[in-house]
Amino acid sequence: MSVEFIWPRLGPTRVWGVLCNDMTHIQGGIIVELSTATALLALAAVFLIAFMKGAFGGGFAIIGIPLLSLVMDPLTAGALLAPLFVAMDLFALRYWKPSTWSKPDLKVLLPSLIAGIGLGYVALRILDARAVAIVMALITLAFTLLWFRGGGEIRIRPRSTVKAVAAGVGSGITTMVAHSGGPPLAMYLLPLGMAKQVYAGTTSLFFTVGNAVKAVPWLLLVQPSSRVWLLMGICLPAVPTGLWVGWKLNQRLDQLQLYRACYGLLTVTALKLLWDGIGGYLR
Repeated sequence: MSVEFIWPRLGPTRVWGVLCNDMTHIQGGIIVELSTATALLALAAVFLIAFMKGAFGGGFAIIGIPLLSLVMDPLTAGALLAPLFVAMDLFALRYWKPSTWSKPDLKVLLPSLIAGIGLGYVALRILDARAVAIVMALITLAFTLLWFRGGGEIRIRPRSTVKAVAAGVGSGITTMVAHSGGPPLAMYLLPLGMAKQVYAGTTSLFFTVGNAVKAVPWLLLVQPSSRVWLLMGICLPAVPTGLWVGWKLNQRLDQLQLYRACYGLLTVTALKLLWDGIGGYLR
């Protein structure tokens, strides 16, 4: 059962009731079975997410979430990841220092992101998250297809305040509604043709702010049990390890290779969103 797809129709209280009726082993209001399989899959998922942040600055957390969905429901996964995202962001500052941030872009993107997160929180009660996921997936697939059809080359385009605002708001909404804020931001930043370190550093700080803003609502919404806090502790060593390995990969890739990898990951992310959206209707 997918929380993000039943939430807009039922509301948080009734979603909670549905989850509790469907599952057992409830402790402290949140459900998780702590086993070797759970710990290993959670470690793998957190390592993969941290690796993506180290290599590309963030925005591709959705790549690791399917692993967590094998052993826990989405609400539990969100509560588990919220503090770990903050830990990743703090460790990432070691690699993506202020010299790698595109400050002119962030001045527009960050306020727009915060506004988008607020709108996303409201949208959870109004919009159908399945439709949001499908629309975002189709837009992203069209964006990546056009780039690959155009020869997959870096073509620098001028900045646009309107596009930056749209990207920040769109990322904020989709990160709250569909757990994927990467595509809107990437669709704005990639055409600017930034140096690979600046792209990764700007993306990293963008999601550092976004994750900090989202962490409090998540932990207020879902109060983690002692088992979940223990699982966070088990997963914590995967954070610096994954970031370091990802950062090493970033140093090895040249500019064009990094951009091709980003567009490829955008395609994978979009297909995952499309799968979730369509699957939500089929269920």
